[in-house]
Amino acid sequence: MSTRVRSFSKINLGLAVGPARADGFHGLATMYQTLALHDFVTVSARASSSTTIRLTADHRAVPTDARNTAWKMVEGALARMGVVAEVEIDIQKRLPVQGGMGAGSANAVAALLGLERELGKALPGPERLDLAAEVGSDVPLFLLGGSVLGLGRGEEVYPLPDLPATLCVVAIPSVGVSTAQAFRDLDARSERLGTSAESGPALTFQQPPDKLSELSRVLAAIWTTDGVDPGLSGITRRTSDLAENPLLTLVRTGIENDFEEVAFSQHPSLRSTKRELMGTDSGGSALYAALSGSGSALFGLYGSQADARAAQQRVQQSGTQAILTETLPRAAYWDTMFAE
Repeated sequence: MSTRVRSFSKINLGLAVGPARADGFHGLATMYQTLALHDFVTVSARASSSTTIRLTADHRAVPTDARNTAWKMVEGALARMGVVAEVEIDIQKRLPVQGGMGAGSANAVAALLGLERELGKALPGPERLDLAAEVGSDVPLFLLGGSVLGLGRGEEVYPLPDLPATLCVVAIPSVGVSTAQAFRDLDARSERLGTSAESGPALTFQQPPDKLSELSRVLAAIWTTDGVDPGLSGITRRTSDLAENPLLTLVRTGIENDFEEVAFSQHPSLRSTKRELMGTDSGGSALYAALSGSGSALFGLYGSQADARAAQQRVQQSGTQAILTETLPRAAYWDTMFAE
């Protein structure tokens, strides 16, 4: 027998990047949002006299050895459980590699969940999160799903009240973007602009100067429900906004993805694709559109099927693949995780 798991993707609604820390990582603040788009990860496991892991994938760019995040997750979980087993993992790719959608990180969590079901044994929640953070910065968010605040290097995660399911068009360009290279380019851009390691990159938010704190405060303030709330962010929002859509309140804060400038300068076609996703007020305009993570995938969120379809058509007409999906709230994320 084996267990087949849907390995869902994510987008970033705003991503502020700070300077490199002493440990070499960059501090960041972001709002993760899971999507219905997914890979499939199939796991089989059985008791054995020694631990062996075999991994296969239907995409040549996916490593099938200990470099793979799913491999690392399974290996770490077995060690923490004190279990010796023979494990087979198969990854069916539907998501772009180096697309900024967290595909590899989601594969790791899907492999863990499949392993736990196969063994009939699960790690405690805190141990799961600790292991996930060791494997990768984006991995812990997939242990929560839905709308998630990410701090630290992204591994410090807090569940936010979910946004309603929203139509989403994901544009998948033919170019790939290396996350490590994107951070290097962002650092180089900061140096050219005359900023230092102490002051960090150019600010997404003009006030106050600590943009990481600002974005996290903005995200936290969106869901306060006690009438008029200026909050720590200084953004006044009335309760009537909630009936509209919390996403619109979020968009009005002016959230941005700091990776866009370096990604768009290297690949100008990505900027054009964002414009196609945005549309115009007279036809198929997006509630919000941005690069996801460090790219290269971009996305747009839409208030109607007609707007989403119009955006999908615009992107496809330019020769870029575009997929219509929707955001996945936390309950739906967990209810549909296992593909029976």
